[in-house]
Amino acid sequence: MAQFGKGYAKRSTPSYIMAIVGVSLVLFLLGILGWIIINANKLGQNFKENIEVSVWVRENVSPKDSAALVQYIASQPYVKSYEYVTKDVAKHKYLQDGNKDWGTLLDKNPLPASVNFKIRSEFAASDSLTKIQNDLSQNIAVRDVQYPQSLVTNLNNMINKISLILLTVIVVIAILVIFLIDNTIRLAMFSNRFLIKTMQMVGATRWFIARPMDLRALLNGAISGIIAVVGILAVIFFAEAWLPELRALRDYLLLSLLFSAMILLGILISLVSTHRSVIKYLKMKLDDLY
Repeated sequence: MAQFGKGYAKRSTPSYIMAIVGVSLVLFLLGILGWIIINANKLGQNFKENIEVSVWVRENVSPKDSAALVQYIASQPYVKSYEYVTKDVAKHKYLQDGNKDWGTLLDKNPLPASVNFKIRSEFAASDSLTKIQNDLSQNIAVRDVQYPQSLVTNLNNMINKISLILLTVIVVIAILVIFLIDNTIRLAMFSNRFLIKTMQMVGATRWFIARPMDLRALLNGAISGIIAVVGILAVIFFAEAWLPELRALRDYLLLSLLFSAMILLGILISLVSTHRSVIKYLKMKLDDLY
């Protein structure tokens, strides 16, 4: 049996190298698509979290009621960040925008104080914002609540369309990836068909024949996944060096999940395809191998 082991190693090395390279390339393409989807999702979240809601404060509201309003808004789960804008600050911003001073026409500041806050992405939907608007409007210190309704509707419609397109693409690509990896492994195993049959003919059991090949498939799948991950990391670093704005979209958790899924996919498909090929050649007659 030692002779079979040496012969097996010599024969299988070239085919397994090609299998590793082929699987790595396919996983690399799938990983690049996954990285693009992660960035698109993160970009959509950033757009949503830039939506600002303005809560206009009534005139002659007591400092106590005004402070209570600010505290109430700050404690809400939908608030990402907030700013209390006094009447004087509102006037300063108004003049900074290039507007003319009304000092010669009015003897007091007509701009109201406001609490401006940006929402979390999960609340950036028309129905959620309507509920928020209705809730805040009931506060005695609130004169009006405004947010860009058309922007919210158009943004959500655009994100939903893009998400549907990307989901369809990744499902199709995933099916093609599984098919390509399976074919790559089966072609690699084709060169070992006579070795498998010879070992069977001298009395080796199925488990004895399949075990080293299955273990090799596990190793090759892991190597392929790691090579693909390293390739994607190189692309990410190059892209972020060329376009530094991409660093703001980096999500370490989702990238870790993507890389883990790639390695697991490489291992799983390599193992299943290798084992299927071994069993297939064990069941075939010797004449059918030619």
